[in-house]
Amino acid sequence: MRWIIGLIVSAVGLIIFLTLYLQPNSFLGCQDQPLALSECDKADAIVVISGGDTTARTEAGIKLYENGWADTLVFSGAAQDKTGPSNAAAMKLLAQQRGVPTSAILLDEESETTRQNAEKSNSLFAEYGFKDIILVTSGYHQRRASLEFAQRTELVEVRNYPLTQDGDWGWWWWMTPRGWWLAGGEAAKILVFYLGASS
Repeated sequence: MRWIIGLIVSAVGLIIFLTLYLQPNSFLGCQDQPLALSECDKADAIVVISGGDTTARTEAGIKLYENGWADTLVFSGAAQDKTGPSNAAAMKLLAQQRGVPTSAILLDEESETTRQNAEKSNSLFAEYGFKDIILVTSGYHQRRASLEFAQRTELVEVRNYPLTQDGDWGWWWWMTPRGWWLAGGEAAKILVFYLGASS
């Protein structure tokens, strides 16, 4: 009986750890709109990475833009279907339909991995002089994305804005096999990241 209780406690601890670790959030103390001269101040750009529930990620980025968190949206992602438009172009179209002016949108249409998202975006940061960005992706992906961006954009402050609820992820992720597949996959990729960084 004691081992069953221990197993349950361990499982609950693992679920809580993964939930909190995978989705760092820089906006826990912030309101809907930025507050000048604080940790919740306006950024130079909002960067949205495609993948997973791309539509939900894009809508989150658009909402941040509408609330005044930055004057520029950066959409990053190559085409999943090589015969069609890039994910970034599809994200741009959704933003335009929501009233975001074309002049406020920058695209990276080549990135196929999170590492490439960071590298290609960093080129845009350097070109436009961005020093402070808000990184938007799904909750399960946020930690690894922030690590990749922090490593490859050393002169840029990266603030995390994870989607804690989207079509692939939510607070009840541990109730589904897909949730465990996503969480376990990200944990493994983060370990690979650290092993690569230390080698």
